[in-house]
Amino acid sequence: MANASKSRVPFWLSLPALLFFAALLVTPLVMIAVLSFQSFDLATGATGGATLSNYADTLGDPYYHAIFLRTVGIALATTVICALIGAPEAYFLSRMRPPWRSIFLIVTLSPLLISVVVRTLGWALLFGRNGVINNVVSALGLSSGPIPMLYTIQGVVIALVHVAVPFMIISVWAALQRLDPKVVRAAQSLGAGEVTIFIRIILPQILPGILSGSLIVFALAASAFATPAIIGGRQLKVVATATYDEFLGTLNWPLGAAIAIVLLIVNATIMLTYNRMLERRYARFAR
Repeated sequence: MANASKSRVPFWLSLPALLFFAALLVTPLVMIAVLSFQSFDLATGATGGATLSNYADTLGDPYYHAIFLRTVGIALATTVICALIGAPEAYFLSRMRPPWRSIFLIVTLSPLLISVVVRTLGWALLFGRNGVINNVVSALGLSSGPIPMLYTIQGVVIALVHVAVPFMIISVWAALQRLDPKVVRAAQSLGAGEVTIFIRIILPQILPGILSGSLIVFALAASAFATPAIIGGRQLKVVATATYDEFLGTLNWPLGAAIAIVLLIVNATIMLTYNRMLERRYARFAR
């Protein structure tokens, strides 16, 4: 009996956190899922009864196909660029000596101290036809006209990279803190070059950090609303802005809920598949 009561201690200790988690996350998701199966009428709004018409509209309409493909493409591009920038940057930061390491780490993570809306509005000012970038390019004579960056996929990706790259750096930085410097020095003493050390010793050990950072960045980019809404505008829709339009534009809450649930399933499927593939590669590479 004593052993049985002791085995329940972790459960009772974690129960308040589980209830809090269920109240703030699970309950709203269940409510959205239930709403997505309801019918919609222009006169009365959401009505009772179960129907699959909202999912049929979402999965069968080419308009939503283009939106989902655009969203996934933007998220993948953002993730790849963040990995290419964040991993080397975290590595170089880890090799700096105090106090420069702390100073540059704070500077790198400082965008997290500013609201994402403020940062995105700053990019909108830079990307405009009369923005700083186009004015500089025009003054240098590098272009005969304004370079289209606002309301483009490229502009959205650049702004999302600025928003998400600190999360990649944090993830890789945490993995680098577990790196044993003696192994690197041993490789150097045996004549290994910097490239060989990075590929054969450092990269396998920071792959978990790159994996976790990629998952965080992909989830943030795929579900981002403020940045695509401001930089992409009304013409360049992603799933988050399409869901917003259904909820507050046409007031078709069931269809908006169905779009949100499909996005959740797509994100979870891609992230789990990516996780399994990279873990297998990492296990093979570590051997």
